[in-house]
Amino acid sequence: MDDTSQDIVRIEGISKSFGPNLVLQDIHLSFRAGEVHGLLGQNGAGKSTLGKIIGGVYRPDGGALFVNGIDSTGWTTRKALLSGVATIQQELSLVPGRSVAENVFLGIEQNRHGMLTGSLRRRFDELEERCHFGLKAETRVRDLRVAEQQKVEILRALAREAKVIIMDEPASSLTADEVERLHAVINQLRCEGRTVIYITHSLGAALATCDRVTVLRDGRWVTTARSVDMTEEKLVEKMLGRPTDVAYSPRRSLALPNRKVLEVSNLIGGPLVSGATLEVHSGEIVGLAGLVGSGRTELARLIYGADKMRAGDINYLGEQFIPRSPRDSISRGIVMIPEDRKKQGLTLSHSVQRNIGLPAASSFRGTTGLSNMKEKRRAEETVSRLGVVPANVRSAVGSLSGGNQQKVLFGRWISTSPQLIILDEPTRGVDVGARLQIFGLIQDLASSGAAILLISSDLEEVLGLSHRVYLMRDGRTVGEIDPSTSAVDDVLGTLFGVFKSSASGVDQ
Repeated sequence: MDDTSQDIVRIEGISKSFGPNLVLQDIHLSFRAGEVHGLLGQNGAGKSTLGKIIGGVYRPDGGALFVNGIDSTGWTTRKALLSGVATIQQELSLVPGRSVAENVFLGIEQNRHGMLTGSLRRRFDELEERCHFGLKAETRVRDLRVAEQQKVEILRALAREAKVIIMDEPASSLTADEVERLHAVINQLRCEGRTVIYITHSLGAALATCDRVTVLRDGRWVTTARSVDMTEEKLVEKMLGRPTDVAYSPRRSLALPNRKVLEVSNLIGGPLVSGATLEVHSGEIVGLAGLVGSGRTELARLIYGADKMRAGDINYLGEQFIPRSPRDSISRGIVMIPEDRKKQGLTLSHSVQRNIGLPAASSFRGTTGLSNMKEKRRAEETVSRLGVVPANVRSAVGSLSGGNQQKVLFGRWISTSPQLIILDEPTRGVDVGARLQIFGLIQDLASSGAAILLISSDLEEVLGLSHRVYLMRDGRTVGEIDPSTSAVDDVLGTLFGVFKSSASGVDQ
């Protein structure tokens, strides 16, 4: 047996519970040296928990973990690192006030008076040259976007020269081009004989990148197979326990007549937006596509009132509108689901009930239990409608899976019957089952008359859901396309400025 077929990590009968919830049950699994092994499953299937057990974040309640053939009793993150196991967590764990380089080498820095040595600086430059992430060593992490912070996490794992690297949704905030670079890095790690445990919701990426894939469902092992023997349809069937169509639902036609809800003209403001123009009608899903740094999120924040506009015009429901704050926008029927639900959308320590009831908190206040019952009833109706699991509205939102957290965030705002809904990365970090549910929810909201502005790094998602799509580059809208007649490759070419598109109004 050669080295590439030897088990570097072996799991025997691992189980794990959080309170009464059994998250993993009797898992038997092995990971080989020099392979990329995908861990797949719906949110709540247990894949991230298993990754954290291997990385020393959690201790199992039962079973055994072997690394390099050694029983890892009393396993911790420090012991894992010393044994060559590094983890890239889905929840970013960076130090905002420190620089990119300081975060990359945190805990292994050989510094003098708080300054990185020349050897570590050279090592950072080598890592950057290897990955081509475009990161500057001196930049403070707090000044980076979520996608760039995720790149820092990847570099931090690589800096430790780990033999086993656990990647938990490392591409969830990256553009298609950046994902390609990440996969090239993963392939290089494989060639170096390292093991990559790749936890992902992207079935296509798993099949294209991984040597083998393992599917978990409801905390149990379902199957481990070679990627070449699987298809996306087979994987979804294993994940859900039933056949399903992984394609997007047919794009629903617009209900006529529809009115113009939002019109933006030559908008300038925030750190990136330098001339954006678009419009959205009732019942319409309008996509906004662009590379990271193109100004998509910043444009959404201007419309929502989170950042201040400096020039241009916003017309909302037929009247000139200058958004002064998110509270002002919400009062007028404009809501936004941000790209980072944990930091910008939800209060994780509060209950599902409190999070859903937040917009109407003042109407629920009272000296008797009547107001609390109204809030509870609304939350229960919303949870039932969206299929949030578990359905207990008293549960802390932080205890839910990513897909269910996202449903709670949707539930908060749809209960207010908004006129305009801005969605920034609405399916980031959610599994295929929750993803399909969210697609249906977005289409239902549009069918009911809401105007939807959809932002996503997943071009297939934007093209699959939208009636029209605007392209953004360098803070400006550079064209409008019909998604039913546009190919992903052509759109990417336009966004990179490589060639002219057939998009109307393109300014190259």
